[in-house]
Amino acid sequence: MIRVLIAGLGNMGLSHALAHHTHPEAEIVGLVNRSGEVSHADLQGYPVFTDFHQALAEVKPDLVVIATYSDSHADYACAAMQAGAHVFVEKPLATNVADARRVIATAQETGRKLMVGYILRHHPSWQRLIAEARDLGGPYVFRMNLNQQSSGPEWETHKALMQTTSPIVDCGVHYVDVMCQITDAQPVRVHGMGLRLSDEIAEDMYNYGQFQVIFADGSAGWYEAGWGPMMSETAFFVKDIITPNGSVSITETDKAGSSDVDGHTRVGSILLHRTDGDRRIDLPDEPGHQELCDAEQHAMLRAIIEDHDLTRHMNDAVQSLAICLAADHSIRTGQPVTLEEAAK
Repeated sequence: MIRVLIAGLGNMGLSHALAHHTHPEAEIVGLVNRSGEVSHADLQGYPVFTDFHQALAEVKPDLVVIATYSDSHADYACAAMQAGAHVFVEKPLATNVADARRVIATAQETGRKLMVGYILRHHPSWQRLIAEARDLGGPYVFRMNLNQQSSGPEWETHKALMQTTSPIVDCGVHYVDVMCQITDAQPVRVHGMGLRLSDEIAEDMYNYGQFQVIFADGSAGWYEAGWGPMMSETAFFVKDIITPNGSVSITETDKAGSSDVDGHTRVGSILLHRTDGDRRIDLPDEPGHQELCDAEQHAMLRAIIEDHDLTRHMNDAVQSLAICLAADHSIRTGQPVTLEEAAK
């Protein structure tokens, strides 16, 4: 039985906690929440802490799941691994490349398993999209976005996230990771632009951004992300990959709205276009958000129990984060940057 400590009980943390609550090989030994309260009926009775380090020292977990705000990810992950625990940490791995590399180094030094919460890696429809794109062959043009027209509690959550992380970094790591899995080429240069569209966020933060990334094989990627009540829901979900031999795209499916969490991963069908015609690939019975979190945590437990090598996964996590942070750096400086420049 794997003893699990969950840190953070927001949207993702709650889902991860529920995944371990129902998993036959996991035992929750503690929950960390700033309020010290747990409202979900299924999670009553577990020890609750307001201080992460106290919880870590008292319950001595085998696995720590970190779903707190981004600026705590690196320090919490390192502390957990140094205390002997394996770590699952929500994306982004850190808020800068140096901290991300520090986390990787700690995992290597301690021999602990480290997995980052890239939920699309556990989604069969996204795995199919990647396979179809690779089969077409590169170089590739990646056109991807995820804009969210958030208001009320959703806008409050986004404003809280933007105290430490921009939409480009928070959401972009998922889709840049998809780009990197398809091309396998190293990123070379990034150029970004963004705009602060609300007086409710800090003057040095922006709630709309987009960037372009060039890869060593000539592939080019574009990503766009915006949060807030002013965002348009016209073409808020674009996932399109173009190659010399055709294209593959996620088609619009039943999307309740741009801020619907389930809609961010839902595919429905894939449109495969070749120069000799089109083919629609229907993907019924897709997993929902909770099922995907269940799959992530199951994969984490299997990695521990069966001693899976997660080196490639860790390196990919750093690369996708580096691209998004380079885009953030470009937006803030107004200049295109190389990955080496952004990492300094």
